[in-house]
Amino acid sequence: MNKFIYYILSFILLLNFSCKSARTMSSEKGNLKLSTKTVIKENSKQSPDFKTLQAKLKINFIKNGKSQTNSVNFRAKKDEIIWMNAPFSVIRAMVTPEKVGFYNKLDNTYFEGDFSYLSELLGTALDFKKVQNLLLGDAIFDLNSGNYKASVDQNAYLLQPKQQQLLFEIFFLIDPLHFKVTSQQISQPKTFRHLQIDYISYQEVDKQILPENIKVIAVEGTEETIINLEFKSVALNDDLRFPFKIPSGFKKIELE
Repeated sequence: MNKFIYYILSFILLLNFSCKSARTMSSEKGNLKLSTKTVIKENSKQSPDFKTLQAKLKINFIKNGKSQTNSVNFRAKKDEIIWMNAPFSVIRAMVTPEKVGFYNKLDNTYFEGDFSYLSELLGTALDFKKVQNLLLGDAIFDLNSGNYKASVDQNAYLLQPKQQQLLFEIFFLIDPLHFKVTSQQISQPKTFRHLQIDYISYQEVDKQILPENIKVIAVEGTEETIINLEFKSVALNDDLRFPFKIPSGFKKIELE
């Protein structure tokens, strides 16, 4: 995976926050006797509600035994824009419901396209809403529109479709205390693909429950990619700008 794919994959897959007033969520046990309908209802109530978000994001990327760590500025306008800027603006990326784009001033290249490349890379169809949900600790699929069943697994609720699809399987672990997703997994056994997003810790920021540390694992065959995320210095609902203009003369990258 070259450096361009690294930056855009890291940007798309990640996100979440902390701030000076934040506190780590309690680890005490919750009620494990609720119905599936109630668990889904309580989970829906915890979806973060904000207009804009900005944070410092630390990304640790591991592939083929090689590790790389970077820190970037992150901004988001809910349901509209996800934006990332590397130090000195040498690399800038922006994702909207319509497209994915980034440019690199180090070698005067850029990319603009849809979610098809990342969907193929991770083995599951992605769009802006799914990416946003993934980064905010919300279920990547709408639990209210599916037919799910709940059981108890290791002091958490395990949600899965009553009828798993033929090509892939979906699982969600939900904390019985704050009802946020602690892990979501999408597997394609026949093609040896597996995507797992673990929410290692949550925190409360301005009365919103947000992820603090996330671990993303993408497996295809014998290859494994791991991305660890840590969000710092979060501010919600400030007036933010999202500058993104590809400089003239840059060469377009074709990701295959």
